[in-house]
Amino acid sequence: MSAGIGQDIQRAAAILSEGDLVAIPTETVYGLAANAFNADAVLRIFQVKERPAFDPLIVHVHGMEQLERVVATVPPEAEALMRAFWPGPLTLVLPKSPRVPDIVTSGLDTVGVRMPAHPLALELLRALDLPLAAPSANPFGYVSPTTAQHVADQLGEKIPYILDGGPCTVGVESTIIGWEDGLPVLYRPGGLALERIEEVVGTVRPHVKQVLPVAPGMIESHYAPRKPVLVGDVDRFLREHADERCGVIAFRNVHDAWQCETLAPNGDISEAARRLFGVLRELDASAADLIIAERFPEEGLGRAINDRLRRAAAKR
Repeated sequence: MSAGIGQDIQRAAAILSEGDLVAIPTETVYGLAANAFNADAVLRIFQVKERPAFDPLIVHVHGMEQLERVVATVPPEAEALMRAFWPGPLTLVLPKSPRVPDIVTSGLDTVGVRMPAHPLALELLRALDLPLAAPSANPFGYVSPTTAQHVADQLGEKIPYILDGGPCTVGVESTIIGWEDGLPVLYRPGGLALERIEEVVGTVRPHVKQVLPVAPGMIESHYAPRKPVLVGDVDRFLREHADERCGVIAFRNVHDAWQCETLAPNGDISEAARRLFGVLRELDASAADLIIAERFPEEGLGRAINDRLRRAAAKR
């Protein structure tokens, strides 16, 4: 039986209260949500996504009072970032409350938490008065969904309801910031530019990679279509694969390829980020033999786009 799709907040709240899953819209991507305090419900997320248990989840809240039930302490720098960017595409990794089940954090003593900037998500969180654990609503490792139909195409037979909030306005997942030795660290570039964060807290260090992830969204091979992905010198790759149907993802340029998708002809990097996952899905569903992508400017949201493309190509 396929999932229902609609905008019924009360229906979504009832399903979540009963311990089942609902796909919810956020400004970044659609999330697969469960009551963050219900370990059995959270386990269903891992089962439906086929997500490894060592990959922690992000918890979504609607306000500071709810946040206090999820985290143990909030350092001053985190408070400053919340004031500046919440609600919005910023996840903060903070010491977790004992109330948060270990399955949410994969046994870590920290939890990633954010306040989504989507009216339906916030309305649902207020109706429930429960925080929601919600990774992207797609099979683990595949391209994240940015419309309700994307969710239905991949998980529609496994979940009871999809809350339809329209296309996501940001289109890439949240930026994740944590603290190590008291200093801010970038765990994942995302929908909030690092430059804006550094205006508030100063220099943010890159995270030194470890074997197991210390925050959500850090696994190397991720966001991947089924077809092979190459990232870099598009013209060289087109010459090397001249006998194949190549789907190209470009920023502003148009390449002479079997199919070329230019994400932002006007140079708007925000538009490129919004369109990225949808174009990846389109090319993955096409007759292309492989997908070739340009490298984007390594600044602002371009940093997040490059990160997603690099991980999409990692399984090759």
